[in-house]
Amino acid sequence: MAKTAKDTAKEKGKKQKQTEKTAASPATAANETSASVAAEKPTAPRKPVKRRQQIPRGPNGGMQLLLVDDVPHLGRAGDVVEVRPGYGRNYLIPRGLATFVTEDNLRRLEQHKQRIEQLRQARIAELKNLAARLREVTITIEATANEEGKLYGSVGPEEISHALKAQGYPIEPEQVRMEGPIRQLALYAVKLHLGYDIESEVKVLVIGAEHAALATAAIANK
Repeated sequence: MAKTAKDTAKEKGKKQKQTEKTAASPATAANETSASVAAEKPTAPRKPVKRRQQIPRGPNGGMQLLLVDDVPHLGRAGDVVEVRPGYGRNYLIPRGLATFVTEDNLRRLEQHKQRIEQLRQARIAELKNLAARLREVTITIEATANEEGKLYGSVGPEEISHALKAQGYPIEPEQVRMEGPIRQLALYAVKLHLGYDIESEVKVLVIGAEHAALATAAIANK
């Protein structure tokens, strides 16, 4: 059967569409491949967001902290106190005097307090031993005095502390308790406060400088 002009035109149209489809196929495949590669490409892991630690607030709106050490006029180690945020962040925490209130910190502080108590008991035993030894000690301090034995100066905590340290006893001036300075040649019993409510005393013999010189000369001539 002979083809009409209309049939011939339809065949040409079909061939042209097939040619265009074939030409477009590589581009389409390339696009699909790119999309597939992009989908398979691993994404960079997100950095964890640091959350600021939540600090408990006290009834007055201040910062609540756990004291690690005793702080005068604030509290003792182990106390939970309320302070101004600036005082806590700029002074207490940087100096290691306080930390945040957490279960872990509470447990660590309890262990710290046990260690501190052990050291405290050892220190008390040491001071009691020192107190017993000091009661047997007599220190001699030279001073210039007139014929009646009245000192031209005086003997106070500084001089007594110095004399005790010279004999190996680590007593500071603030540990020497006197009602007033010594102003007369004589033998005195001076009270000492060693700490932890442990008291002792030491005998202080105040002699004139001329007597000391005579005693030194007598010893040298032996």
